[in-house]
Amino acid sequence: MAAVTNTNNLTGLARAMVNHGWLSESDAEGVWKRASQSGESFVSELIKGGRYKAGQVAEFAAVSFGFPYLDLGAMDPESLPQGLLDPKLVQKRRVLALYQRGNKLYVATSDPTHLQALDEVKFQTGQAVEPVVVEDDKLGKLIERSGETAESTLAVLNTEDLNLEFADEESTAQQDNGGIDIDDAPVVRYLQKIMLDAINLGASDIHFEPYEKYYRIRYRRDGILSEVAQPPMAIKDKVASRIKVLSKLDISEKRVPQDGRMKLVLSKNRAIDFRVSTLPTLYGEKIVMRILDPTSAQLGIEALGYEPWQKEVLLNAVQRPYGMVLVTGPTGSGKTVSLYTCLNILNKPDVNISTAEDPAEIQLPGINQVNVNDKAGLTFSAALKSFLRQDPDVIMVGEIRDLETADIAIKAAQTGHMVMSTLHTNDAPGTLTRLLNMGVAPFNVASSVILITAQRLARRLCSCKKPVDIPSEALLAAGFTADQLDGTWRPYGPVGCEICGGTGYKGRVGIYQVMPITDAMTRIILKGGNESDIADQARREGVLDLRQAGLLKVKAGLTSLEEVEAVTNL
Repeated sequence: MAAVTNTNNLTGLARAMVNHGWLSESDAEGVWKRASQSGESFVSELIKGGRYKAGQVAEFAAVSFGFPYLDLGAMDPESLPQGLLDPKLVQKRRVLALYQRGNKLYVATSDPTHLQALDEVKFQTGQAVEPVVVEDDKLGKLIERSGETAESTLAVLNTEDLNLEFADEESTAQQDNGGIDIDDAPVVRYLQKIMLDAINLGASDIHFEPYEKYYRIRYRRDGILSEVAQPPMAIKDKVASRIKVLSKLDISEKRVPQDGRMKLVLSKNRAIDFRVSTLPTLYGEKIVMRILDPTSAQLGIEALGYEPWQKEVLLNAVQRPYGMVLVTGPTGSGKTVSLYTCLNILNKPDVNISTAEDPAEIQLPGINQVNVNDKAGLTFSAALKSFLRQDPDVIMVGEIRDLETADIAIKAAQTGHMVMSTLHTNDAPGTLTRLLNMGVAPFNVASSVILITAQRLARRLCSCKKPVDIPSEALLAAGFTADQLDGTWRPYGPVGCEICGGTGYKGRVGIYQVMPITDAMTRIILKGGNESDIADQARREGVLDLRQAGLLKVKAGLTSLEEVEAVTNL
């Protein structure tokens, strides 16, 4: 009677093998019993008996239950994500994380019907779990290789010579003694590796994020955030303390946000600055590091993506002896790089350039850069007033945030200085309305602003791109004119390869709306015209809006239509 009960308890893969005639009821029951007694999985015990090979069982499970089948022999063990699953869970339940796609985690298992194992993975990671069927013997070998704990992995990093050093390391060493033990050297090496990998991958930001049950690190590449590691929870405070020491922040203060910066020396000729921001969250301090590579400001205006006539208009404006040039766009749209590029063009021995920034992102030799400090009273407006007593030729203000700063900047532009600054607006015509709403008099706006550039950054297609068929109706709806659809070109779309990491995109290209302020626009401003009136006039004068400028990049094969539609408004 007991045997019948046990047989009825056969579920999942064992039941399927009985139903398909691969095993008899008694054989399946015997394997199940032996597996229970030895602590092995049903599949491992079945293969140990020698009746079936691991490949046969995996193929049967994949076909029977409709899950994908993967040959682990073709996988590079180094490419598997580390730290996603607790090593104890991996060993006990015989599961292994393969890769992530959004909030979905793909897990290798030899028994996709082992729901308890999959539920435990889901509970631990908080992600949707998709099983991928693999051969049990290969899975066992891979689990054995990955059996070393995350702590021992960090210890290995301690023996590596990354040939890196942090600037001002000696001055921070004294602070280290107060907050970091010498035993935490592996954490230091781990942090160096994370930063170096981010630089090599071309990331713009590194996010260190503590949560209740896990700690993750993400990179922002080409404007897209992606997870790169889940180190042990135990090191999150040590990583935060190390970053704060190097950034000259208060280690003991964890209740309020802090801002700082550090420098990572890669070689005698190259150092990378990091702007560091800490934020107290429910489960610890989230830290974001903005990577500030000085070489990005030395690319030259040709590399930014301006159309030839846009570049000519911009250069003519910034090389005038006085006036105001404004660069607008959302955070992360490349405004700072555009301004620095213009400053580099003007940076000559006979030109006195001063900048007020919050903070100075990239240090440029030959330019007098000032970090504003609101707590100390060094605001944008205070810095501007001081600049005007320093015999400047060119002034750059990081951002016009209030009426006082706007008034001083405009007066500087009216009295023989070239002034550059940024504003957060959606497009160029909206910038003029923003200034008027701040309280700047229309006459002052009309007499000082000579050019406004609005910009966005779109992901650039990788060399693996391919032509795509898009109906002409869809292209017309996106903003193309009938004349542009002359059949001499085709739009391209992303494919994905090793170079771009499978995304189909590598790097970014700028999309620009360059709007010089003409006499006709000046009259509209003085008459109290609104944003729509200025936009209409700009259109009559041939100024491309952001969507039209983006479509030119699509036509040139630099980016995809989907990308342009995502970053611009029609």
